Amino acid sequence: MKSLQTTALATILLAGSVGLGYAQSSSSTVGTGGTSATTLGTGGASIDADGDYAASIGSGGSAAAVDGKTDSRTKSKVHKDKLHGQSRASAQDGGTFSKSRTQTKIHGDDLSSKTLTMSHERGQKPVIETSPSKTTLGD
Repeated sequence: MKSLQTTALATILLAGSVGLGYAQSSSSTVGTGGTSATTLGTGGASIDADGDYAASIGSGGSAAAVDGKTDSRTKSKVHKDKLHGQSRASAQDGGTFSKSRTQTKIHGDDLSSKTLTMSHERGQKPVIETSPSKTTLGD
């Protein structure tokens, strides 16, 4: 069995106002015909009583296949008050494959995370699922 795993983490500290905190995360796992792919994204932001803002984001993924190919990639970006993490994982064995992707974003008070999974077996229609979620700090 072949497997591959990647992870990334980014943290940012900024100035803010009020005393609030929130975390957002999503994960996805898909498997079919001897292939499997999993991704995870999580992020959190808080503003303490003194008005100090802090945020962090983490992302990772892994893939496995009995006799096929695997690929797993994770990246994160930080720009001012924006954090972005993305993980992709895929496994392929002949005409059968599993793919997973998770994106997590923090932009100021907005936190969002969404996942997409796709699986396919030869002779069948692909199965695709998505699950977006979004929240605002203080909601």
